[in-house]
Amino acid sequence: MKNSRSNDLADRREAANKAKAALLEAHRAIKAAAEPNLQEKQAERLAIAAAREERKAERERLKREEKERIEAEAAARQAEAEALANAEAEAREKAEKDRISRVFEDEAARKAERDRRYANRKARQR
Repeated sequence: MKNSRSNDLADRREAANKAKAALLEAHRAIKAAAEPNLQEKQAERLAIAAAREERKAERERLKREEKERIEAEAAARQAEAEALANAEAEAREKAEKDRISRVFEDEAARKAERDRRYANRKARQR
């Protein structure tokens, strides 16, 4: 037996339009049913995004503080090294000045002794 129903173009077009309308209606129903959940999901997403931004800001703040601490420590070490170098330079300079003054004193004492011996010798010759 043949299909008694006629399958004209108009019938096929009408069936397609009905199917599209049914799909559209189903989509609208799903969207309407999800509407309350949509608000909740959006609020949840916003809360998650805000928490993410807060964590990011906290990480950046901690990194900045750590960088500042490291820079401060480096500056302190640099200042300490400079102070130590200055102290060593001053100590070397003082030691050099002391050595020079001792050399001058020794030279003056040696000259004074030589002059005394010369004066004694001259006194004996007279």
